[in-house]
Amino acid sequence: MFFEKKIFREYDIRGVFNKDYDPEFAGLLGKVLAYYIKNSLKTPHGARKKFKVSIGRDARHSGKTLFENLSASFLKEGFDVVNLEVVPTPLVYFSLYNIDIDAAVCITGSHNPAEYNGFKVCVGKDTLHGEQIQELLKLCNEFKNSKASSSDLGKMEKKDIVTPYIDEICKNISFGPNLKNINLAIDCGNGAACTVAPKLLEKMGFKAKVLFGELDGSFPNHHPDPTVIENLKDLISDIKTNHRSLGIAYDGDADRIGAVDNNGRPIYGDELLVLYSREILSRKPGATIISEVKSSTKLYEDIKAKGGNPIMWKTGHSLIKTKMKEVKAELAGEMSGHVFFSDRYYGYDDAIYASVRLLEILSKTNRSIADLLSDLPKTVSTPELRVDCDDEIKFKVVDDVCKILSKKYKVIDIDGVRVETDKGWGLLRASNTQPAVVMRFEAKNETDLAELRKLIEDEFKKAKNKYSAY
Repeated sequence: MFFEKKIFREYDIRGVFNKDYDPEFAGLLGKVLAYYIKNSLKTPHGARKKFKVSIGRDARHSGKTLFENLSASFLKEGFDVVNLEVVPTPLVYFSLYNIDIDAAVCITGSHNPAEYNGFKVCVGKDTLHGEQIQELLKLCNEFKNSKASSSDLGKMEKKDIVTPYIDEICKNISFGPNLKNINLAIDCGNGAACTVAPKLLEKMGFKAKVLFGELDGSFPNHHPDPTVIENLKDLISDIKTNHRSLGIAYDGDADRIGAVDNNGRPIYGDELLVLYSREILSRKPGATIISEVKSSTKLYEDIKAKGGNPIMWKTGHSLIKTKMKEVKAELAGEMSGHVFFSDRYYGYDDAIYASVRLLEILSKTNRSIADLLSDLPKTVSTPELRVDCDDEIKFKVVDDVCKILSKKYKVIDIDGVRVETDKGWGLLRASNTQPAVVMRFEAKNETDLAELRKLIEDEFKKAKNKYSAY
């Protein structure tokens, strides 16, 4: 049994299967999680005797083996296990609110390539992140050679979570009179969304064109990340050819949404948040809405102009969910397509729910998506740009760039370095999910954009070369 320290990331455990960890690691993790859950959920009268955990997985080929090893350890530790089978991560979260369970685990590589897999862990209603993930690493090292601590085997049951999820979402959404005019295409990307999204949309009355709707964990048609324009080319082609109203894409575990407007233009995550926030603020003036450091200045200004309270925060689904609870935000979202609704929902990231909220908005107007966003100030910007940078040095590189640029420019350093000037802004931050850094730029024109980009890219290259030389 082996595992690399680097798989214990900021808000999940994730790496390349059979390279960064082996199948037996999942058994060790199950043992560790059982111990962690028991100790986290102690009552004033001491430890409880019985616990239950739900486990779901995405479509990746390694998922079945990881599930078997993980669940076997939980059972040996006396936990009852609810097997949700292959479902999107949001449905694992949904199980926390609709089944009497103490914790949940989703086995998923999310938007990473097919060779990746990992674990998103919830205890109670909260997703583990940061120091909690590092505590799991510490326990894994301590428990490597330990035996099961319970003499009572738990029980395994399979449960259909898809049907109650679809039923609840259908009750949650109220479409307007333009529903019948929406010509929709969705790209399930051969991922976990295949198990839910087509069924839900059909029940809601949509005859959506479904691209890549067959489960295949090798992702044969395109990489499962809808924030990368290349991965949307089939959806864009379909929209232009068939004059669709809207295109929606999901990542590998359907917690990230991608969208394409009626003209075939990808809609960035912060633009989607503009549409969602305007609708919510029309009903809840003064609502707090959170986004992250990669999002456009236009978003924060629009929220404020519409009477809302905008907050810029760190990137990361666990970090944002925690911040939402702290400030009682109605909505949050990231450039990466994670969208979190507390308004009428549970506050976790669910791309399928986000897609029907977008359809709800479109159904109540005769205007197109492109037209609804046409009043935003005109700027030029890049999508998220990911540049390879080893896990061992990426945070050091970003710290160096932050120190240098903060001497000359206004810098927001809550998550990486965001340089703001009168011409626009540029961002450099270390990815928490890949051996890479993330950049994004926005400016008033192409000349200013190129200048901002050169400024940050030059400093990044210097810092990277410095640490790569060691």
